[in-house]
Amino acid sequence: MEIAQEAVRLFTAKGVAATSGEEIAAASGVSTRTLWRYFPAKEQCVRPLLTVALDIMAEVLRRWPADRPLRDAIGGEGWPEAHDPGDSRTLRDLVRLTRDEPGLRAVWLEVHFAAEAVFAEILAERSRARQPDPLALKVQAVMLNGALRVAVEDWAWRAEESSELSGDESVRRALRLAASNLPL
Repeated sequence: MEIAQEAVRLFTAKGVAATSGEEIAAASGVSTRTLWRYFPAKEQCVRPLLTVALDIMAEVLRRWPADRPLRDAIGGEGWPEAHDPGDSRTLRDLVRLTRDEPGLRAVWLEVHFAAEAVFAEILAERSRARQPDPLALKVQAVMLNGALRVAVEDWAWRAEESSELSGDESVRRALRLAASNLPL
């Protein structure tokens, strides 16, 4: 996570093109060799910051009792308290950078693409007794994932506005909107 936070700090200050992997390694206190062992490109260094919230959501879905609708899990009992994956300002800066930085946008979309398969697997496991429609499961997973992505983007891109919605509240609202249209 420290590498991700330093990468975002440098990308925000200098731009992605002007930041080197060597600078990210030095700022985070690891060797360049270690950095490249874990991340094949400098843009990939931000991946841990982007996956933490999706991992938490997957865990919430896995833990939710199979006899209760998932729509009841959103924002209710068992919902994780607002979390700060390091620093909400860092996450906000990173998501804002995805607008204009194709390499970071690719990482953002790759993380969400991978999450769709995880969410579909969890939904399939929850509905095994009902012999679920594979297409319906995929669509539901995409809807949940899309709601998460759009909520975080909306929160990040209106950073300078005075808004009553925090990042966590924005995610809850988006998930409720998605869930209200799904037979979860």
